[in-house]
Amino acid sequence: MTTGSLLAADLVIAVLAAAGWLGGGAASAGRRRPLALGLVALALFATLARAITITALARAGWWFAAEKVLVAAPLSLAAVAVAGPRLLRASGDIRSVAVPLLFAGYAGSAGLLVTVLHGYPASAGVGLLAVAGVVAATAVTWRILDARPSPTVSRAALAVAAAALVTGTGLAVTPNAAPAVPHDHGYRDTQTVGEPTRRFTLTAGTATVSVSGRDVAAWAFNGQVPGPELTATVGDVLEVTLRNRDIARGVTLHWHGYDVPNSQDGVPGVTQAAVLPGQEFVYRFRADQVGTYWYHTHAVSDIGVRKGLYGVLVVRPAPVTGVDVTVAVHTLSGLALPAPRTEPVEAGTPVRLRLINTDSTTHRYALAGTPFRVAAMDGSDLRGPTPLVDTAVLIPAGGRYDLVFTVPATPVALYVDGRAVYSTGPVSAATGAWPVLDPLGYGVAAPVPWSRFDKEFTLVLDRGLDLRGLLPRYAHTVNGAADPDIPSQVVRLDDIVKFTIVNRSQVVHPWHLHGHHVLVLTRNGRPATGSPLWLDSFDVRPGDVWEVAFRADNPGMWANHCHNLAHADAGMTLHLMYS
Repeated sequence: MTTGSLLAADLVIAVLAAAGWLGGGAASAGRRRPLALGLVALALFATLARAITITALARAGWWFAAEKVLVAAPLSLAAVAVAGPRLLRASGDIRSVAVPLLFAGYAGSAGLLVTVLHGYPASAGVGLLAVAGVVAATAVTWRILDARPSPTVSRAALAVAAAALVTGTGLAVTPNAAPAVPHDHGYRDTQTVGEPTRRFTLTAGTATVSVSGRDVAAWAFNGQVPGPELTATVGDVLEVTLRNRDIARGVTLHWHGYDVPNSQDGVPGVTQAAVLPGQEFVYRFRADQVGTYWYHTHAVSDIGVRKGLYGVLVVRPAPVTGVDVTVAVHTLSGLALPAPRTEPVEAGTPVRLRLINTDSTTHRYALAGTPFRVAAMDGSDLRGPTPLVDTAVLIPAGGRYDLVFTVPATPVALYVDGRAVYSTGPVSAATGAWPVLDPLGYGVAAPVPWSRFDKEFTLVLDRGLDLRGLLPRYAHTVNGAADPDIPSQVVRLDDIVKFTIVNRSQVVHPWHLHGHHVLVLTRNGRPATGSPLWLDSFDVRPGDVWEVAFRADNPGMWANHCHNLAHADAGMTLHLMYS
């Protein structure tokens, strides 16, 4: 069983345990002895099963079990210790054990709520609040059931509640105050470029576009979705003028995966101000990274990208031979892009398929009718890629794979989630059962270039209640905090930096660091054994632990966030800054 499955199982078991205790207490209060005993048996079985799942999660990593071991487990033990003996002594009226059983239910529910509403990291304040809630709920129940709570119980509830308030932590814990994000952009001139050799103008505005024969309201660059494909030859200097016609909340251009100088990164409030209607901003940088990339707005990006403010950036070596096809997959108003297309290609022609996932979720790609190689990922060439047949690839949100093959005499087709999007002729293939490529074991290995790490950071991804704003929100969190309260990661120029990224949640988080590519070291404790993987976007699935590293060689203030843009908007964004 994977750690992600254990997390899900533990959550279900915790719900069953709490429901069993609460249901047993309610049934005993109603003098329904057989039902009460059956529900208590369920609660006891679930509590025992949860001891097993918590132990397994603790062995997988303390991140997955901290609050369960420190808060939920003691509460569960207290529940069994209080309810068990009373139940065994209840030979007469079953109603006499209603309060102990309900106490056990409150204890189980409190432990569950700590996991669901707070998560990681565990803290004394959260534990005290949980205990205070259990004691207070038990005292109220005692009074409702016409029993008389002892003065000792009342004083204990008051004391524990006061202790929880003294800790001042509440349900949202921020380990340290997040430093203010500087806005002077002092690294603007660290990488100089010459006169532009490739000029483009992109005008952002509302538009109506046609998708699968339907008119769709969109936000678009130059009136089209995706925006114009920007192409360059390595060594060119790109100058892109961004204009905003009528996007009221502003736009920017972020060059996804392209390690531009910090001032050109397009993150509003960090590297520039958002371009408002009637304004423009000029981006200029050298095309020194060959590969497949894309651009999108980073202002209100969850809405802007979803509504169509994105496009393709391709930097090619010179000269280029064969056929070069770009496939940018997107979902616009529930409709899939791009539209299917068939392009006959002469047999023997080399083809490069540039696959780009511009959505916020993973897509499955399958190339039928020919052997192929994965030549590059996220713009970086792989070392010694081997031919693959009847094999699918999963591309995370924001990620890019380049597939290369030689056209055979028979047709070839590319399927995305079972839908044919590109073909050289009529093809009918069932690809759903194909195995999925694990990129960590693909290609030829090479030694890790570093033997030490100057800085190490751990990012624990979770969900929790964020009480820092005017209104509470259920946020996607990093180390127990949500943007803008997540402390920045501070590095120095030329530091070798290691990230450990842990996903405690039940959803996938495609992780994306701006301005740098990271080298994958391990996933779930297993070292990468294939070609060195230099990625800028990778899926951290539930229960996953990734270790990645990079050299801090691009000074500035950089966004570091989940590229499911709804998650980023809901708090899962922090910053990497150079001291």
